[in-house]
Amino acid sequence: MEGIPYGVAAAAVGLVGGAMLGLAARLGRFCTLGAIEHALYGADQKRLRLWGVVLAIAIAGTWGLAAAGLIDLAGTYYHSIAFNPLASIAGGLAFGYGMAMAGNCGFGALVRFGGGDLRSLVIVVVMAICGFMALSGPLAPLRAALFPQVAAAGPQGPAFLAEAAAGIPAVAVAMTVALAAAAWALSHAPLRADRRMLGWGVVAGLAVVVCLAGTSWLAAASLGAVPVEGPSFTAPVGRTLLYLMTATAGGLSFSVGSVVGVMAGAFAGSVLRGMFRWEACEDPRELGRQVGGAALMGVGGVVAMGCSIGQGLTGFATLAWSGPVTLAAIAAGAALGLRRLIGGFQPQ
Repeated sequence: MEGIPYGVAAAAVGLVGGAMLGLAARLGRFCTLGAIEHALYGADQKRLRLWGVVLAIAIAGTWGLAAAGLIDLAGTYYHSIAFNPLASIAGGLAFGYGMAMAGNCGFGALVRFGGGDLRSLVIVVVMAICGFMALSGPLAPLRAALFPQVAAAGPQGPAFLAEAAAGIPAVAVAMTVALAAAAWALSHAPLRADRRMLGWGVVAGLAVVVCLAGTSWLAAASLGAVPVEGPSFTAPVGRTLLYLMTATAGGLSFSVGSVVGVMAGAFAGSVLRGMFRWEACEDPRELGRQVGGAALMGVGGVVAMGCSIGQGLTGFATLAWSGPVTLAAIAAGAALGLRRLIGGFQPQ
């Protein structure tokens, strides 16, 4: 390790975690929008209940390793930046609605691009550009004024609150939440019967644990030069594009590795399933809708400080307040967007 730059090591951690998620998406059908759409309009909750498995593994693994001193929860921005409910709700709603309009979240677009869908490349690029417009571009001053980000006084969330108020160990609260998520998921007989999907749900949950543990170790070894991070696919996509164009914008990092890892895992999964094929958009109206949705996802994901994976999975795994609140807002925004597309209340 003495001869490996910390940025390269962080990118390797991201590559492994991203590949695990990409494979889980292609081989285990792990998808946020797909889960919501199937539950609302397909009378099929299996993909939605899979989220319970993924969250249970991610929460239990994250907090188990945190208790052992191997994951620094306080070092994540989910706990180091004060919870802003307005930002989580507004950003989550915008992201969820944009996700429905685009037909994918940022993670899903990377997965589909890894399977040969060129339409998803447009979504990825537009989301990355609009995300950086809100993060550090012309929209940044407005975002900072409306949704200020201030340092937190300390770790935050229901587990830490229960420990401070009632003396209940935070790890006990976390394990209870993980058990409840697993029980909710496994109470669904069709999911219990699909061992392949269950297995890939475990892999997706472990991807978060691997990333948080790996970057926690690197953060300690590098004296903070490498931040503690988990999978997220809004601002990291923009950072990856900047690196690919300049090779100097932050250098190799966890973000670059995770984005490349997802595409590599999705490509491998697509080839294994015989699903890889080149696709392009044949309907300009559809492309316009997807571009608008991608723009909403970019801005919404930056405002909420994470996407359906960044907040909904990684943030939730750390049991920060922002995780479940943002995930609920994303689901509500996606439901509204799907209603517009499928329910057809828009003018003909």
